[in-house]
Amino acid sequence: MLFDFLKAFVLGVVEGLTEFLPVSSTGHLLLVQQFFGFEDEDFGKTFAVLIQFGAILALLSIYSVRIWQIAIGMFKDAAARRFVIGVLLAFLPAAVVGALAHDFIKSVLFNAWIVAFALIVGGAILLWVDQMNLNTRYHEATKFSLPMYFIIGLAQCVSMIPGTSRAGATIVAAMLLGADRRSAAEFSFWLAMPTMAGAFAYDLYKSHGQLTTSNAIIVAFGFIVSFISAWIVVKSFLGYVQRHGFALFAWWRVIVGSLALIALALGR
Repeated sequence: MLFDFLKAFVLGVVEGLTEFLPVSSTGHLLLVQQFFGFEDEDFGKTFAVLIQFGAILALLSIYSVRIWQIAIGMFKDAAARRFVIGVLLAFLPAAVVGALAHDFIKSVLFNAWIVAFALIVGGAILLWVDQMNLNTRYHEATKFSLPMYFIIGLAQCVSMIPGTSRAGATIVAAMLLGADRRSAAEFSFWLAMPTMAGAFAYDLYKSHGQLTTSNAIIVAFGFIVSFISAWIVVKSFLGYVQRHGFALFAWWRVIVGSLALIALALGR
């Protein structure tokens, strides 16, 4: 039982800290589960899904006022209505691809080797884009063009490969299309809301049979840890990247991916 609570704490922290950073929460969870013996045949997959819900709620709690303002304003404000359409356009590609390829992604791509390579390649791309002298035309996530929202949504589909990072894919695409660092990062938050909620609902539906009342306390503990960790990240991330960029996260990806490859090569 003590080990189960330790596992819930570690996985909750990993999920909460990495979900909204461009480092791949899925990749980190998979590596932690494999290398530290945190797999659980009975409820491991469902547990990962439910602690993700803690991260979703942290984001929604912080953005609740703005979400309400946009929801109310979309009936009389053209700008708010346009932004809602933009988020839906960005969400659509991942919704279609995720629904069609869900089983293939879970059964084939959820592989530690793939995660390690994706972390390294994604880190190199993120570092390269962060150091480019880009012409920034957009400074507000709510004011991107509609085609730009859709292209960002297409880029998000790449994050179906574990280790790529949903946030990383959307941030890189937004910056290449003219967004500054802060607005690119903030739109990754907005796009995370429908994307994560949809993925959570679908995964929960697919694995709800693994839920039992005996797991409830452990799952609740992991949920709370994930919520707190994600809340801290969301509150501090935008200010950090505006001042310092994405180099820290890019190098973290490269280091973690390289260590994972070494461990895999050594037969761990």
